[in-house]
Amino acid sequence: MNLQFNDDFFRWIEEHHNENPAVLRLKWAGRPLPFDLDAALIQIECRKKCAGKLSDTLGASPRFYFPSILSAEQSTSDRLASFHSSLITEGGSVVDLTSGLGIDALHFASRAAEVTACERNKTLVDALNYNAEQLHLSDILKCISGDCRELATEWADNGHRFDCAFIDPARRAADGSRVYALAECEPDVISLLPVLSKIAGLLVIKMSPMLDITHTDKELGEKASAIIALGTPAECKELIALIDLGNPRPAGTSLLIEATTLTAAGSACTISFTASEEKDAECQSGEAKAGDYIYEAWPAVMKSGAGRLLAARFGLRTFHANTRLYHSGNLKDDFPGDIFEVQEVLPYASRIIKRFARKYPQISVAARNFGISADELRKRLGTKEGSGTIRVYGLTDACGERILIVCRKI
Repeated sequence: MNLQFNDDFFRWIEEHHNENPAVLRLKWAGRPLPFDLDAALIQIECRKKCAGKLSDTLGASPRFYFPSILSAEQSTSDRLASFHSSLITEGGSVVDLTSGLGIDALHFASRAAEVTACERNKTLVDALNYNAEQLHLSDILKCISGDCRELATEWADNGHRFDCAFIDPARRAADGSRVYALAECEPDVISLLPVLSKIAGLLVIKMSPMLDITHTDKELGEKASAIIALGTPAECKELIALIDLGNPRPAGTSLLIEATTLTAAGSACTISFTASEEKDAECQSGEAKAGDYIYEAWPAVMKSGAGRLLAARFGLRTFHANTRLYHSGNLKDDFPGDIFEVQEVLPYASRIIKRFARKYPQISVAARNFGISADELRKRLGTKEGSGTIRVYGLTDACGERILIVCRKI
């Protein structure tokens, strides 16, 4: 199918982009229009859903076409796709084995010399080829229809190779339930590794952030050269495995683990380490006091497994071994996480609990290694949830005592 849209199609979408699609459907149903009303309404709804995460793509291509609402919901964001593209060889050839809407493939095309995208859904294939043309990338990016397993086997048989292969396997089982192990995803990347090693030099696997890094490394046969936990200050978005298919990691060599946080300012904060470095890191525990600083690592850093290493690298003290917070008397403003200044340290005692809400009627509540959840702690303190500027941490200290630390975010 060669997608073609007249000027009236996108002009109508622009004129009504701020309106409710459901209301528009009732208003325009049955009227003679020189285009498909359902397709136009899908464009409006998808633009609303993707205004934030695809702002760069939509800004560069006002006539970007969404073939379905599901494809928009499942697509990666421009920010994450841009990071993915930074992992490939500049000026090389790339194959995206599970392209979907194609946001990753479009970003690869801005960096690579040649991009081949594979997609089983013919509607998505046509949409990606159309969108590549709208972005003047059709000379670089071609999307082909087919199952990546069959295509990879064909390329291997023909001796066709790429510099890099990218794959984002589906994390849903046939019954719609979520799966997390790579071998349970669709396609099964583990079983594909032998054929992929014949068609690409580097393999980049996008994975669920719910996977355990150590288990995933073993599941890949310890072939990964690095696993990256990628996220924002609010959440860990995904894990990424990098596999040098031509040069497997030598036996006994530690996996490189990276935690990259994409900040609101547009920068990326990355820490790198190995499991052995984390195990061997030396740190000291201690008690916090008013005027000290509390440090809470960003979610991707927490996911990476960096614990003792953070304290050692940034010169911080720990609380209890299972309390994933740190503190220091001097400000360490390069810490990869949120920083709070301690206002007061209180024992978790009935006399404090009874009076707490009088002084702090509205305060953000967090619980770390405390035995109860933040919601339960909030109920016991009798406070309302605050904006996050002022926070109370319920935590277990270095002596094993439960305490409350009131602090202000800086």
